[in-house]
Amino acid sequence: MGLLDILLGRTKPVAPDLDRLFALPSAAVTLEAATGFTPTGQGAVCFATVEGAAFEQTHREVRALLDADTDRTGPPVHLVRDAYGYSWLVSRRSPDELSLLVNDLHAVNSSMEVNGFGPQLLCSLAGFRAADPDDDRRLALVYLYKRGTFYPFAPLPGAGQRRDNALELQVRGALAGDLGIEQDLGRWFPVWGAPGL
Repeated sequence: MGLLDILLGRTKPVAPDLDRLFALPSAAVTLEAATGFTPTGQGAVCFATVEGAAFEQTHREVRALLDADTDRTGPPVHLVRDAYGYSWLVSRRSPDELSLLVNDLHAVNSSMEVNGFGPQLLCSLAGFRAADPDDDRRLALVYLYKRGTFYPFAPLPGAGQRRDNALELQVRGALAGDLGIEQDLGRWFPVWGAPGL
């Protein structure tokens, strides 16, 4: 970045660092100790909807790559389109296999990036739920692809689109040492109805 860019307020976008996803398993230990939330075993990668043969080929490659895991039960990933027009590649694992889920999310992101779909990648998320069976709260740790940071998203149970802001701020405080938390709260975008949450 040059002096003129600094004077005019232009900034370079942060380069995505997919290896940051590998911090999720250790952050999950901290999250459980601080808030009582445990992994659901579900996660997803969100991207702007892409049509065409090139994307279908990439999707087949991702499925074949993840299908090579002989310990997996059920389909490796499936494609879901949400009400907002975005596409999600969703992976499901056993709740105690967060490391394997993170590998899946990393593989999907890497395959999309390598095949030229990096600009369409928006975010990845890993789902968590309250450990208390009487508590139906959910939480997602969302990785912003273009920012290289994480943020918590906690929708309130029940009808309507409301967030548990207190829980989100509590999670931010608890995980500040484990994950690169997005400092700009305006970028903590809601992912209503996200598959994998």
